[in-house]
Amino acid sequence: MIRYDVADAVATVTLDRPDAMNSLTVALKTALLDALREAAASDAVRAVLITGEGRAFCAGQDLREHAENLEAGRGLADTVRAHYNPLIELVTGMDKPVVAAVNGVAAGAGASLAYACDLRVASERAKFAMAFTAIGLAPDSGASWTLQRLVGGGRAAELLLLGEPVDAARALELGLVSRVVPEGELLKAGHELAARLAAGPTKAFAATKRALAFAATHSLAESLELEADLQDALAATADHRDATRAFLAKQRPTFTGR
Repeated sequence: MIRYDVADAVATVTLDRPDAMNSLTVALKTALLDALREAAASDAVRAVLITGEGRAFCAGQDLREHAENLEAGRGLADTVRAHYNPLIELVTGMDKPVVAAVNGVAAGAGASLAYACDLRVASERAKFAMAFTAIGLAPDSGASWTLQRLVGGGRAAELLLLGEPVDAARALELGLVSRVVPEGELLKAGHELAARLAAGPTKAFAATKRALAFAATHSLAESLELEADLQDALAATADHRDATRAFLAKQRPTFTGR
């Protein structure tokens, strides 16, 4: 259900359940979480790329499995707390950049997963849909937090309440994705972007992710203090010292992630 490959210090995690549009069963959610934990812990990985096999990135929760849980009186079977919350916390809190290569439909929790990534590249055939209210549910997988930070509160409310699909061109216009590329170029573009990040200052990227997340919920004064702490820590890294020397020598720096 998951393919995991490492090249150029990039771990590519592919949701591989194409016949079901990569919809999320317990088994797939567990495998995805395991793969991302492996990438987060690996010294050989400095960036992560998430994509889907077939015509969908991820169609969200597998509704057949969900319906079985409802019929059995299990409700949501605690999947939000047991699977979705840990998954989104891992993606957003990982000390490595995470890129989503959205190859097709991204709906519900599948769209939320893409929004939780640091950058999103979409193919021209990608489509996003906040499908929660269509089945009488509220957003999960962090969409209430990530979406309004990407597009603003008003747009987030519109997308979540109406659940209307957004094509790739509109997603780029709204700021849901960083760039749109032809379908046949998506994986190449996604990997190139992730590899560029993997070759960069890993600790600085981690600090930037931390600063952004902190500033979203704290005051300016508190954010300034954290920035000072992070800069003090980064000033002691080999990457900063070497890059400063390279700049003064008019050379291109080589980052090692240390």
